[in-house]
Amino acid sequence: MTQAVVEQRATKRPLIPKAPVLALAGMSLYCLTLDGELKKITDTEAKALCARTMPILCNGPQIAGRLQVERFPAYDVLELFAFVHPGRFCVPTPRGIMKALSLMEPTEPEDQCLALRDAIRHLLADLANAAPNEKSDPAGIAAVMGRMGSLLAGDDSPAVAQNTGGWPWTPVVLAALGRDENPPTRAEMRAAVKIWDKLPEWSIHAPEPAPGHVGVDKHEVEDRLRQLTKRPSVEDRPQQRDYATALSRAFQPVDDEGETHVVLAEAGTGTGKTLGYLAPATVWAEKNGGPVWVSTYTRNLQRQVDAELEKLYDDPVEKARKVVTRKGRENYLCLLNLEDAAQSQGAAINDLSAMALGLMTRWAAVTSDGDLMGKDFPGWLTGLMGWSRMAAFADKRGECIYSACPHFNKCFVEKSIRKSKRADIVIANHALVMHQTASSGPDDVLPGRYIFDEGHHIFEAADSAFDAQLNGQWTADLRRWILGSETGQKTRARGLKRRIEDIVAGDDEGLKLVEEIQEAARSLPGPQWRQRMAEKNPKGVAEQFLLVCREQVYVRTKEHGGYYSLETAAMPPVPGFLESARALEAKLVSLQKPMNQLIALLQKKLEDEAEALDSAARERIHFIRNSLYRRAQYEVGGWVGMLMALRNPVQDNGKPEFVDWLEVSREGGKDSDAGYYRYYVDPAKVFAEVLKPHAHGIVITSATLRDTTLDDREGWVSPKARTGSAVLSPNDGARLFNVPSPFDYASQTRVIVVGDVKKENPGEAAAAFRELFKASGGGALGIFTAVQRLRAVYDKIAQPLEESGLHLYAQHIDPLDTGTLIDIFREEENACLLGTDATRDGIDVPGRSLRLVVYDRVPWPRPTILHKARRNHFGKDLDDMLTRFKLKQAYGRLIRRADDKGVFVMLDGALPTRLLSAFPDGVEVQRIGLKEAIEMTREFLKE
Repeated sequence: MTQAVVEQRATKRPLIPKAPVLALAGMSLYCLTLDGELKKITDTEAKALCARTMPILCNGPQIAGRLQVERFPAYDVLELFAFVHPGRFCVPTPRGIMKALSLMEPTEPEDQCLALRDAIRHLLADLANAAPNEKSDPAGIAAVMGRMGSLLAGDDSPAVAQNTGGWPWTPVVLAALGRDENPPTRAEMRAAVKIWDKLPEWSIHAPEPAPGHVGVDKHEVEDRLRQLTKRPSVEDRPQQRDYATALSRAFQPVDDEGETHVVLAEAGTGTGKTLGYLAPATVWAEKNGGPVWVSTYTRNLQRQVDAELEKLYDDPVEKARKVVTRKGRENYLCLLNLEDAAQSQGAAINDLSAMALGLMTRWAAVTSDGDLMGKDFPGWLTGLMGWSRMAAFADKRGECIYSACPHFNKCFVEKSIRKSKRADIVIANHALVMHQTASSGPDDVLPGRYIFDEGHHIFEAADSAFDAQLNGQWTADLRRWILGSETGQKTRARGLKRRIEDIVAGDDEGLKLVEEIQEAARSLPGPQWRQRMAEKNPKGVAEQFLLVCREQVYVRTKEHGGYYSLETAAMPPVPGFLESARALEAKLVSLQKPMNQLIALLQKKLEDEAEALDSAARERIHFIRNSLYRRAQYEVGGWVGMLMALRNPVQDNGKPEFVDWLEVSREGGKDSDAGYYRYYVDPAKVFAEVLKPHAHGIVITSATLRDTTLDDREGWVSPKARTGSAVLSPNDGARLFNVPSPFDYASQTRVIVVGDVKKENPGEAAAAFRELFKASGGGALGIFTAVQRLRAVYDKIAQPLEESGLHLYAQHIDPLDTGTLIDIFREEENACLLGTDATRDGIDVPGRSLRLVVYDRVPWPRPTILHKARRNHFGKDLDDMLTRFKLKQAYGRLIRRADDKGVFVMLDGALPTRLLSAFPDGVEVQRIGLKEAIEMTREFLKE
């Protein structure tokens, strides 16, 4: 390949921009100049290059973050990839793009510059070849992204190329499509972004009958397992067979009212857990005509479950009908928000917003489900668009107008809801299941069969669903939901009146109630409330209460710095606290009363006008009524109850049901919010009590359920309590099953506790990470219990590792989401990654890409007010149990296949011996010095 030659079309117009190429390899920057010279450059030289020209690069936000500069104009090949191949995944690096295009991957850092030019050539060829079969108009969308004319203009004149601004790739894309001399007209541009006009409507079906009650037997499960695994005999993997057949207990008919069959099953890594539980689940669904909900904690596992089901359904159309992935409404693209963004494409729109609109429009045309966190939406797209721009495309604040929306019949959310009612398997997440359960009413019908994978997370998922937070963010969100936007700018936030005015039109009582709700909502925090809090200049009773909460926290706590949030007990109060609480309580009562009256009015309308209301109108009224009910009862009602408790404390006899406290939330070492919080001591119990009337069979499974320190019977006590199974099945009790991992951990792993590193000394800790990472040759994950220590170690080891040829990535430092960081780490066999709990739970990296895990300290639970109450409730051994689980989960990341090898290192010599049961039987734990640990790591991992 010649670097200085620029490819030309027959028209002599350039297809590859005549620009220098800038590539990032770890910490190093490389440049391919216009003269064809390949060289390594300094940060200063790179900044100067980006200031005077528009370079070709990959992942502009990451490079801007690396240079510590604002995002700058560039020919970003990752943006071009997203435009040409919407809905297609690649690792967001030059190597990842080349691999996705089935081209030769660069082996040396310098080759990445050449690879990017090669990728451009092939991407433009792909675009030109695909043009006749495109689901959207690439030329029209590229013109929109290039800001070649306002979409608000009424004429149909050709779009005009701008001398400055706009998407840099627009002229290149138009040239590749042969539209450079005949650019799209404004009418074509307007039509191009109206992608909603081209999307199919979801179909309407009669209500589904209730599922049957036919059980699943052992032979059916074994037959299905053979079908899923493509093995002639289940005897080839007896542990998976035994696991699958044990779960069939949850798929038997119940014989007594209120009975729920529960199976608690621990299956070690490598058992084949996913296919094991899908075998009885799919058999039951087919026999009974009802769905089984498979709930996971992480997105990665959701995608894995979906992929495994391809082994059962060879026909993609059948699979799309039988298998549905469900998430919360806020995870999906809102077509009305997309339309609003398109209509705002006037002169004031900026380049990044135009780019985000174009990429989202291209993606909307090809996505199978509109899931912004799904399998066909690469995580790095959020980084390219910017989080706030991407979030604006979803309904993050519950502002859906339901059937009043012109795109209702094409809505991705409604499509998934309706498909899930007719599916065999619904793949959901714990958050959605918890929210659906927490907000259900007495007349709601919930699914009857569940599988909770990653079941050890049920407790914390329930914690997030059944909490109450009387803080600035929650109260300001409610005000916005009621009043809409108050900034004077065009916005999607329409407010309650706009959403309901046609329903109560001509009804004086209804209109009066809406006005009363609006007036009461003005007492909640309004725009710029955070600034007023910082200036101690509150406006209204809610902001006054929050300020007093903040003052009480600061008075009662000694440490005001650091990254962690600050907290204190609500009682005894500082002067003025109870008075401000009573004032806010009165205002909230005045808000809740008309909300409840409006709910009753809407219900009466459903009953009195039953003959006149069509199905769409009834569904819309139901939706608005239920939205009001959730906010009136669970939000406002919960806040009122909390404030009442301040003046009438409940006597708990030493066994409180919930815990209250005041907190100042902090982000990046700065105050971000303040408020009054209430959490249940045992949220899993509350979740189970609400779910029990609906559930007939539940499987709760994980690789880490039992407390292995205790004997087999006592080891199940904690998971029974922390998953709610003791409530779900109190009479016959949950069936307990565990099967060990088939892996030989004693020969495949080493566990080391380093005793001579002073963990309080940042320099010593950093040196230990550096030398251990070098000893393993990369493939190393460093897990930290505090972000500030992660940052300190990163600053000290990034350059030395780079000089040794090891690239270092870090959560909270690299401007990439955790999933994308893990994708890069998985792809680059010798990379190193620093992270916190999110990497411990969410990482699945088989092979040599992960061969060393280093923990900086023993991951004890933070001694918060809430944790103290739970330790009193569950017992003094709670700290040890939770810490063992964290160690077990981190260690479990190392071995994902039978041929994996790995080393686990704890840099905290204070790790108690009683916690070593977190590691499998037969694995010897070595307590040695750093020098010996480095030598052992190097020798064990030597290929």
